[in-house]
Amino acid sequence: MGITLQQAQAALHAAHQKALEIGVKMNIAVVDAGANLTAFIRMDDAWLGSLDISIRKAKTARYFDMPTGAIGGLSQPGGSLFGIEHSNGGLITFPGGLPIKDADGHVIGAIGVSGSTVEDDHAVAEAGMKAVENQ
Repeated sequence: MGITLQQAQAALHAAHQKALEIGVKMNIAVVDAGANLTAFIRMDDAWLGSLDISIRKAKTARYFDMPTGAIGGLSQPGGSLFGIEHSNGGLITFPGGLPIKDADGHVIGAIGVSGSTVEDDHAVAEAGMKAVENQ
């Protein structure tokens, strides 16, 4: 079963609240189990260039069912996944994308966030992910 619209909206809401809390303007994307965009918000004045990045982070996290930052660690020169960011129409391999799991631990979608530092992107994505996983 993939993420429901209600769950995707809950993830967006929690991520948006975290972004407001830390004072950053973000693009936040949620994809379903098939990596299809399910829900998206662009906060007022968030960078236009981060729109595509947030969606690609969510898709990357779902394609490989792992945080995008973990993929980034494996895709460095000499790493086992070096060059992977050129596959699948372009991946994002730095923090800000996280898989979302259901109560049984099955991946049902993913969230991707972009608009600030990778640390902020990750923190906002994590808030969104936890909102669904804690249901």
